[in-house]
Amino acid sequence: MNLKNPVKHFKLITKHKWVVFKLCCKIGEPWRGFWHDMSKYSITEFGESIKYYVGTHSPITEAKKDKGYSEAWLHHKGRNRHHSEYWIDENAPNKTPVMPYKYAAEMICDKLAAGIIYEGKKWTKEYELGYWNREKDIIKANPKIKDFVTEVLEQVAKDGIDKVLTKKNIRGIYKKYCE
Repeated sequence: MNLKNPVKHFKLITKHKWVVFKLCCKIGEPWRGFWHDMSKYSITEFGESIKYYVGTHSPITEAKKDKGYSEAWLHHKGRNRHHSEYWIDENAPNKTPVMPYKYAAEMICDKLAAGIIYEGKKWTKEYELGYWNREKDIIKANPKIKDFVTEVLEQVAKDGIDKVLTKKNIRGIYKKYCE
């Protein structure tokens, strides 16, 4: 492990949190942005993440390649309701319920911020839709939530973040698919 990894990872997650906060403010959810991903500073998540830090994508991916699982991810998804995986209950009649609005909206901000941070100057308004289209059939989430995310990211790809990420627009898309 490189001794600079703790500093680099701290800067990365803090920068990510800042972008999520700004995006959450745009959609009227500043508290979701403020509290976003606080668990990343925990010993469980931070420790594994500095061990597998690469800087170009999530260290969770590297941990899974090495060990077949990630303690950081198991910890993270169980504490952060903006992840669709938080809402999975394989033993319930409805295994993937519809996420409440505030968490679904935060998830949008998180996805966009992750792309912005990891892609840096290469990021385009179309980036996240392309990423989403590659993963949406693999992840477990309520189909209504998938439709919500898809439409938001399609709008972002067409019109950009500033036009799409408004409280009225995001709430309207959520109501269209989820209520």
